[in-house]
Amino acid sequence: MTETYTPPKVWTWDKENGGPFASINRPIAGATHDKALPVGDHALQLYSLATPNGQKVTILLEELLAAGVTDAEYDAWLIRIGDGDQFGSDFVGINPNSKIPALLDHSVSPPQRVFESGSILLYLAEKFGKFLPADPAGRTEARNWLFWQMGAGPLLGGGFGHFFAYAPEKFEYPINRYTMEVKRQLDVLDRQLANNDYIAGAEYSIADIAIWPWYGGLVLGRAYDAAEFLDVASYKNVVRWAQQIDARPAVKRGRMVNKVNGPLEEQLHERHDAGDFDTKTQDKLEGAA
Repeated sequence: MTETYTPPKVWTWDKENGGPFASINRPIAGATHDKALPVGDHALQLYSLATPNGQKVTILLEELLAAGVTDAEYDAWLIRIGDGDQFGSDFVGINPNSKIPALLDHSVSPPQRVFESGSILLYLAEKFGKFLPADPAGRTEARNWLFWQMGAGPLLGGGFGHFFAYAPEKFEYPINRYTMEVKRQLDVLDRQLANNDYIAGAEYSIADIAIWPWYGGLVLGRAYDAAEFLDVASYKNVVRWAQQIDARPAVKRGRMVNKVNGPLEEQLHERHDAGDFDTKTQDKLEGAA
């Protein structure tokens, strides 16, 4: 760092400052435009993008369907946050915080809005009685780790990921600060997984589904091009767990939903039926055009 920044007495917003996300970040809430959201045929209507937070919900929905919960059928509509879709009036009506994912459950009247990925995971697990232990001790442990992720994730994404991969300039202090924290978090997970098959114990749960898209993706080399920098191979228990979950068919499907980058055969921009994975991935749509 070559010069010292002195904060002004009163901060003002500079629209030009903020790197690749400057166009979607702002210091106020609320809708910027009127926009109706589409509604499909299923009770569960998801509005999302395949970020790690978005993947949590689509993975759980695909796991529920794989477990035979037919009422977990869902429509997944693409929200392009780079285009500001999250600031449309209907979306803000579901999530006043303008972040994906957002869910509307039309099986109840009036439809129930659910926002924040952790809240959606809990809502669906409790609604369908799956992927959350039934006994109080196991249930509490799974919730412990779910809320751990909700608190820890911003330090990985908004902290380390931002300064290491996305900030307009590289600065040593924030990169060192957040690298230390992310490595501490990986050590927390590694120690927990040393004697447990899954995060909350012997049972695969929403704790794994919440943590895997962030930390599993990190150790599998899918996030920020930082696997070597963080020496992720040294966290052997996390790597074992990440690979174990990565092999689950429902996880593979869930990662694809609302995905708009990477190999075309892994992109399913919208999902309205289980058959869409076979017929409507982006490579097939572009090949038919």
